[in-house]
Amino acid sequence: MKRALVSLILLNASMLANAASSPPAFIAAAVADSARPLADTQVDNARKPAELLAFAGIKPGDKVADFIPGGGYFTRLFARVVGPKGHVFAVIPQSLAASGAKRVDPIKEITASADYRNVSLLIQPYDDLGADMPLDMVWTSQNYHDVYGEVGPFAVAGVSGTEEAARFDAAAFKALKPGGVFIVIDHAAKAGSGGADAKTLHRIEAETVIAQAKAVGFVLEGRSEVLADAQDDHSKLIFAPEIKGHTDKFVLKFRKPKMYTFLQNKHTDQRNP
Repeated sequence: MKRALVSLILLNASMLANAASSPPAFIAAAVADSARPLADTQVDNARKPAELLAFAGIKPGDKVADFIPGGGYFTRLFARVVGPKGHVFAVIPQSLAASGAKRVDPIKEITASADYRNVSLLIQPYDDLGADMPLDMVWTSQNYHDVYGEVGPFAVAGVSGTEEAARFDAAAFKALKPGGVFIVIDHAAKAGSGGADAKTLHRIEAETVIAQAKAVGFVLEGRSEVLADAQDDHSKLIFAPEIKGHTDKFVLKFRKPKMYTFLQNKHTDQRNP
């Protein structure tokens, strides 16, 4: 009897663990969407979209900014998750857009498709996400180091990469509604290196991103190890053939405090009695 009871308890625990690890149905449906390009679905095993979107907490009806969307891998997924009552803003910095059509055309193709009527392309400076409504989430994947390290077309004349990254953080904070989420995914650098390898190895230390985000008001809510890779010793360029697509990556989830508006108004009142 005791053995049967123990077996039942273990079975129930296993079922609960599996349920907890399974993404919501709307995320699973977005990943399984047949309209997704083969080039996207072929890298799902490495990029772990279902796990990342579940960690971020994105849901139907959300308004999302996909900052530096690349070919639109996450843009398409976001569009399917948020649905017709939500919206996705694919935001490309002005300096990057000016570097060539290949930076913009993939997103123009998405916005021109009847499948993605809830996606808009915005070309903005780093300090303005350009969304015309309060956002539930700002997301950037594998691009923070490019801004911080002034990598090629990500650089803006007369402004350091450190400053541009800070301006982007501030713009994200401003664009989010109180309680909104800021997700940063990037290639991990050696502990203690800060942003020194951002331009050369295309890596940045998570602590550098955390410090910049906290400086503008964000609270670090959590970290995910879903893209961690212990085989990466952080010494190689991320494009090196033996490691490309399999680098050790950090996933950071920040939140704009829900009490921010109240505290800001209180502070303003104290300064202007």
